[in-house]
Amino acid sequence: MNLAGMMHHGTGMMNNWGWGLHWIWMVLILALIVLVIAALVKYLMK
Repeated sequence: MNLAGMMHHGTGMMNNWGWGLHWIWMVLILALIVLVIAALVKYLMK
């Protein structure tokens, strides 16, 4: 992944886009964690 390079170039106009991408990734990871925990709870409650 060339994220480091993209962030390096992302000074100025691309700054907002970079932050938007960062937030999207955070939301996706959080949703994944919630789904995993929910699946574990369902499995343990059986």
